[in-house]
Amino acid sequence: MLNNHRYCVIMCGGIGSRFWPYSRASRPKQFIDFLGTGRSLLQMSYDRVVSIVPPGNIIFLTNEEYAAHIRQQLPELDESQILLEPARRNTAPCIAWAAYHIKARDPQASIMVAPSDHLITREALFEKAILEGFEFVENNHALLTLGIRPTRPETGYGYIQVGVEASGDIHKVKTFTEKPRRELAEVFMESGEFFWNSGIFLWTADSIIRELHEHAPDLAATFDAGEGLFGTEAEREFIERNFPGVMGISIDFAVMEKSQNVYVECVSFGWSDLGTWSSLYDQSPKNRDGNVTQNCAVLAYNSTGNIFAVNGEKLIVADSLHDYIVADAGDVLLICPKAEEQRIKQMVNDARVSYGDKYL
Repeated sequence: MLNNHRYCVIMCGGIGSRFWPYSRASRPKQFIDFLGTGRSLLQMSYDRVVSIVPPGNIIFLTNEEYAAHIRQQLPELDESQILLEPARRNTAPCIAWAAYHIKARDPQASIMVAPSDHLITREALFEKAILEGFEFVENNHALLTLGIRPTRPETGYGYIQVGVEASGDIHKVKTFTEKPRRELAEVFMESGEFFWNSGIFLWTADSIIRELHEHAPDLAATFDAGEGLFGTEAEREFIERNFPGVMGISIDFAVMEKSQNVYVECVSFGWSDLGTWSSLYDQSPKNRDGNVTQNCAVLAYNSTGNIFAVNGEKLIVADSLHDYIVADAGDVLLICPKAEEQRIKQMVNDARVSYGDKYL
């Protein structure tokens, strides 16, 4: 039987610019069926948690412009399950709003916060880890993050160094390190003490609000001013008036890296943040030449290690192409070495400077 005091907040307001040109400002990657399963990343995120928390306790936080996408992909949701940010202000203000909103509804609430655009392949292990995490935060004043055992010296993720054991796979956090250089990432991986920061969190509503008061008092004060309004018809007006004025800051910088009550649960359940074309390549089935085709027709000659993604009926013919991204979104064709994909964000900026928002 599901615990009615447990909630899940799914964050789905990001743009996903590293997946350009497939992921666009008007339809970012969380709303796309990248894996050809018939379910978008958003829908898969919902499917993953309905066996963990009551479906009515799943709340989506997103930008106003994406509300229609959520309603279309998850028509079973009640309007009260969709919280719409009037402005993009990073993760700390969103998480703060969700915590105050949920606590007004249920003072005993414990909350899982998860991104909407991650891939998890071993869902039974994921469920086990989340249930253990809920038990821990419900019995301790703790902020818990899930740390993923690294499988390669990845430079695109943050890392968490584990400290003393608290309970089973849960340890006190020793340090956080933002995206390291490759040499440092190799040292982290070899040490066995560092785990990827998944961006999946668990805490009670009371614990995160207490930590916000201590480490982000200006942010907490903004939401304290709405006491008595959360969960009422006046909440929307309060958010419209106050949310755009808060400082944009991540929950990692605002709280997690400052608090003395942060723990990490060390897990391994087939996780990828699907943040880049290379991560999609790694998670996708490949032919005998190591090429990935995303729902498209391809004839590849003497070509290896590529990922081809095309919208529509177009046939791709390639010869002597190795380790490239070929992504055709209709009005934009991207051809880029996988090794240079970190430059895609710069390409998006250059497209904005040269052509405005036409191709974004």
